[in-house]
Amino acid sequence: MTTSSDTVIGNAGIVLADHVIERGWIAVADGRIVEFGEGNAPGASQDAGGDLIMPGLIELHTDHLEAHYIPRPKVFWDPVAAVVSYDGQLATSGITTVLDSLRVWREEGAEEVDGQAAALADAIAAAREADLLRADHFLHLRCEIPMPSVIEEATELVGRPDVRLMSLMDHTPGQRQFRDEGKLRDYYRGKGGGKTDAELDVLFEKRFAYQKAYAADNLRAIVTLAQQHGIPLASHDDTTEENVADAVRHRVSVAEFPTTMEAARGLHQVGIGILMGAPNVVRGGSHSGNIAAVDLAQEGLLDILSSDCIPSSLLMAALQLPRRVPAIDAASAVRTVTKAPAEAVGLSDRGEIAVGKRADLIRVHLARDLPVVRSVWREGHRVA
Repeated sequence: MTTSSDTVIGNAGIVLADHVIERGWIAVADGRIVEFGEGNAPGASQDAGGDLIMPGLIELHTDHLEAHYIPRPKVFWDPVAAVVSYDGQLATSGITTVLDSLRVWREEGAEEVDGQAAALADAIAAAREADLLRADHFLHLRCEIPMPSVIEEATELVGRPDVRLMSLMDHTPGQRQFRDEGKLRDYYRGKGGGKTDAELDVLFEKRFAYQKAYAADNLRAIVTLAQQHGIPLASHDDTTEENVADAVRHRVSVAEFPTTMEAARGLHQVGIGILMGAPNVVRGGSHSGNIAAVDLAQEGLLDILSSDCIPSSLLMAALQLPRRVPAIDAASAVRTVTKAPAEAVGLSDRGEIAVGKRADLIRVHLARDLPVVRSVWREGHRVA
């Protein structure tokens, strides 16, 4: 890590929360933004060569950590080494703050989707304690409501000071993300070496039984647990008006990946922020066959983007949005990956270029419309 208490960067496009300075400069001291402006920098400065300087990206939902920890079915890597590898990929993708999304459930017969949440939370803490991390890491507990052990596992984790978000998930076949049961079958066929239809029949019957036996009580308990600890709640894959009503009743702050225009409109009307996947934007649609993020953006229904399983997609999607949706300018698009996610989880000290904010910054070069992250600073320290 290269440290510097005073840095001035000039000859850059400065991406502010409400507009872009086409050619300007920015000054940093003691980890904070102290000044910025148009034209030439006053005095000596680092030459950005016309690249963009923007706030470090803020990620609320990444499914990417498990891929480093379990790189092959039933193959477990050293957890701290996995966290460090994952963190490096986030930082070089421009992500300076991340909520590590940990799967809080275990399911016999589907070990490849077990989250190993406690082991990974401990590994993140160990890496942080050893000063091995480039990005600032918090926890997002993804609670699969019908699972028998979800309350016990969430209770063990919820008291950690780095927990910033809890999501209410239910992947029971035939509803929400997987209203088309065939899509869920395709998902499991591609996981863990693949499952036969007979094996999936058994697994799905178990899922139906779990939902009937546990979901209602678990949902009440998880909502209460989050509220007792002052942790924001996210809903997941809202599809119907009933799902929206549930989100309102549970005082949800963020709706992750609504699957229909109907649900997105209902969520927007009641002031719940809508989060969609950046890969959905880059690919031009949902891999599950649900609503396209660009369609929501065209209706003014997109608030936050998440890289989900592909860290580099976050910056790509933000910079592609203005081209795909002309009503969205560059500053507004960048807000979906900086200021908006920061505000959603109460991180008011970052997410925009403004005097007094943390100097979490990235330098981005555009080559043939592909963004390349050239430099990353966290609190004024060069980390990539």
